[in-house]
Amino acid sequence: MKQFKTLLIAVALIFGATSFANAQSKVAHIASQELIEQMPGYKAAMNQLEKLQKTYDTQIKEMVTEAQGTMKRYESEAQTKTDEENQKRALELQQTQRSIGEYRQTAEQDLRQKEVELLKPVFEKARTTIQKVARAKGYDYVLDSTTGTGLLMADGYDLMPDVKKELGI
Repeated sequence: MKQFKTLLIAVALIFGATSFANAQSKVAHIASQELIEQMPGYKAAMNQLEKLQKTYDTQIKEMVTEAQGTMKRYESEAQTKTDEENQKRALELQQTQRSIGEYRQTAEQDLRQKEVELLKPVFEKARTTIQKVARAKGYDYVLDSTTGTGLLMADGYDLMPDVKKELGI
């Protein structure tokens, strides 16, 4: 009976130890923003966005320059025009300023939308590659160690080299 009790305790301890070992999760980390910024798709997307930004900036500058020229011309001709005509010109300039403001807002919205459109595949590729590598290495969780995310690092496993290798970076 005493041997049975000892055997039962030994089996319980072994079972408890293996359950405890299995219950622990493997955790790794990666600086996802750093990874994304090194991906070729990100660089290409940022180049496209920069070109589009320059196009909008050029168009807005041209509109502003044209409006300023019109305003100077109207100011120089103001003395030779009637009050009614000067009021119409003032309203015209106000409308031009509103148009420029609306165009600027539209351009900003378009840039934000284009950024989402261009970067979504890059973010998705990074996410799926991180998952693929983490699963292959047997990690249950991957924490984002990008600066400012609130993660304080100890000596956990960094997936960055493995993910970069998988992406061919």
